[in-house]
Amino acid sequence: MKLLLVEDEPVLVEEMEQYFRSHGFSCDQAVTFSQAEDKILNSRYDVVVLDITLPDGTGMDLIADIRQRDAETGIVILSARNSLSDKLEGLDLGADDYLTKPFFLEELSARINALYRRKTLRGTVEILFDDFTIEPLAKLFFYLGEPVSLTKKEFEMLVYFVVNKNRVLSKASISEHLWGDHFDQHVNFDTLYMHLTNLRKKLTRLSGKHYIKTVYGIGYKFTC
Repeated sequence: MKLLLVEDEPVLVEEMEQYFRSHGFSCDQAVTFSQAEDKILNSRYDVVVLDITLPDGTGMDLIADIRQRDAETGIVILSARNSLSDKLEGLDLGADDYLTKPFFLEELSARINALYRRKTLRGTVEILFDDFTIEPLAKLFFYLGEPVSLTKKEFEMLVYFVVNKNRVLSKASISEHLWGDHFDQHVNFDTLYMHLTNLRKKLTRLSGKHYIKTVYGIGYKFTC
């Protein structure tokens, strides 16, 4: 799952990023309105955690940009303001949830996971294709009911491919999804190819099928 954390308190945004990365999330962060606007326009996120009060604008004004970019992106507003009018305004603009500061990271994580299940996974806790089963939140993968060992990046790549089945994904979009702000084209494309090759081998060895097709000059497409 890829998150954008929009929060102008440096300590809090670092705590959030460390927490979610330790739980297997891919995270980008923005500490200003302009940074957040740029990331929203140039990347796709499963969930955006959005502080209302930013030094150069209000997070409320970013909701329309997020919705225009991708209607399925989950939006969780963070705010120190606990008034009903603020909550209603955020929800009316298109946010999915509203969490008042201070909060527990465990609660924020639970709300993000619930949004991901509802919007990206369409309410299911399992993704099925042929004889394979993926449990995205538990980070488990099975073939004919037997567990399959994948590395963290192989698993993240597989889920990204399956959720975007039959869509051509560029190398840049896959790398950005896997590494977020740490994406470096000159380094990560070689690493991406290594993970992709290993994932292909594992899927083919189990099923005899080739699921990940190369679309020459563009990227890759998952079909089944």
